Amino acid sequence: MENGRQHKPGDKIFRPRRIKRFHLRRILGVPALFSAGYGDVGSSIYYALGIVAIVALGATPIALAIAGILYIFNALTYAEGGAILPEAGGSASFARHGFNKTVSFIAGWSLMLSYLVTMAISAYTIPPYLSYFWPILKEPSVGTITSMAIVLFLMVINVFGIKESSRINIFFIAIDIATQLTLIILGIMLILAVNPSILIQNMFGEGNWPSTQNLIFGIAIAALCFTGVETVSQLGEETRQARRRIPQAYILMIVVVLVLFAGISVVALSAMTPQMLGDPINGWARDPVAGIADSISSVMSPNEMAARITSGEELIIVLSWIFTGIRNILPALVAILAASILLTATNAGLMGISRLAFNLSSHEQLPISLSQVHPRFRTPHIAIILFCSIALALLIPGFFSQTFFADLGALYVFGSLLTFALAHAAILMLRVKKPDLPRPFKLGWNIKVRGRELPLTAILGLLGTSAIWLVVIIIQPYSRWAGIAWMAIGLILYYLYQTRLNRKRG
Repeated sequence: MENGRQHKPGDKIFRPRRIKRFHLRRILGVPALFSAGYGDVGSSIYYALGIVAIVALGATPIALAIAGILYIFNALTYAEGGAILPEAGGSASFARHGFNKTVSFIAGWSLMLSYLVTMAISAYTIPPYLSYFWPILKEPSVGTITSMAIVLFLMVINVFGIKESSRINIFFIAIDIATQLTLIILGIMLILAVNPSILIQNMFGEGNWPSTQNLIFGIAIAALCFTGVETVSQLGEETRQARRRIPQAYILMIVVVLVLFAGISVVALSAMTPQMLGDPINGWARDPVAGIADSISSVMSPNEMAARITSGEELIIVLSWIFTGIRNILPALVAILAASILLTATNAGLMGISRLAFNLSSHEQLPISLSQVHPRFRTPHIAIILFCSIALALLIPGFFSQTFFADLGALYVFGSLLTFALAHAAILMLRVKKPDLPRPFKLGWNIKVRGRELPLTAILGLLGTSAIWLVVIIIQPYSRWAGIAWMAIGLILYYLYQTRLNRKRG
């Protein structure tokens, strides 16, 4: 019976197809969220510190500090947005609710570029650090093959389930934080405590302070160290009590990241001159943390160090024994540290991009097949396999290109800064369009504009990230043209896909 009419034999009955929505498991807590986010942020110190020093010289800690302020603004914005919208979309989700689907796609597509480069550059940096144990990994071809194997390994792990991959993150992050704290403590005790003026000399001494243009560019490059805030938000749909735990993870990240980055940058410029830190050929630009370890281990003999602290013979023997032991294991410890955090960053990039694709396809911004989850493991396996394949393609030039590493670094900045700017704008727009929306975590320091409360941190974050993005676009031609090409390809595909959907509906 339909509209009062009884169906007769032979009638064709139209039954609308039921749309199947896929869901991810909510199993993550604050430790897993923190480890995923820190894995993305913390890995950059292993190469970005040297890149910043090339430009900013002795002002490297200052450049990192200014970029760290913007990181605080970014993390706070994502904490409010993630608490409001705990779904696997991050800035794309914020922009969808604050603006429209097109702006949301722009945010998501630019973030995909950052995730892909994060996966490639992190995996590619692991073999040089592990060459301490296996020198053959220094060979470009062997290193590239190894980095590809790492991506394949993580692809399998993530297809089997996020719970297993998040356990790997937590384990390696614990090792990383402990080792970085060890480096900071040793550097303060053995270098700064012995010669407090060395830091001032290396920062402000003749020839160590950069020009104004290089300082501004150094701040822009330093912003690359703080690009992991998106990862936590991407895991919102898989987080238990997400509205409470996502802000908690962000606050924890702010504290840990700023303390460790400040300590490492200060110790680095205490352990070596800015010229040594920023020299990519004869210095430590490509492996700055290894340079810190090497400087600490050779700063003075054990007896000299102990004698400057006390004249007691018993303490000299104890300190000599402790110092010798630490000095012997420090290079190996740093190799393990770097490899573990870079592995975590590769995994975090994969987790982020697969969940972002899941969210965009669920809202008809990408093909619906990318939102399908494995019937057994309940993971977005198609998206995982697809983007791992793209990351593998990005690694191919490692076999023959002399500028491969620098090119990846140039691509790293474009998408992340554009994404952050759109995230700040979306949170501000949500305050205007939906002021009564429940906000479990609400930013303070608000200013009223036409009766609407706008967070000052989001305004400053929008202005800061936009300005830095423009600086990078103007100064770095490779990043400019490659980034614009990526966005153009994405917008064309988006237009064609939306046109196809509209034809089906019409």
